[in-house]
Amino acid sequence: MTTELLIGSISLFVIAIFLGVELITKVPPTLHTPLMSGANAISGISIVGALIGANVSYEGGNTATSGVLACIALVLAMINVVGGFAVTRRMLNMIAGKKKDKS
Repeated sequence: MTTELLIGSISLFVIAIFLGVELITKVPPTLHTPLMSGANAISGISIVGALIGANVSYEGGNTATSGVLACIALVLAMINVVGGFAVTRRMLNMIAGKKKDKS
């Protein structure tokens, strides 16, 4: 990996962090559940990418490092998906409980 590519990748990562924090703080509570569903879909794509990355072998490269990074990415994406579904289910149950109480 060249120095320019590393600096560009780190810069993109830092900008993504700032953008993510800025967007999350601006989301009203009523939009949380629909956005969580979208985040689960994106994490599902990340899981597929991590699974593909686990099978990638580079000519002359260190495949152990790429395998470990893919495994870490897979675990983190799975935690995000499971947590997102749990939060979404809990919020939908809270809404359904309020509707049942009013009837």
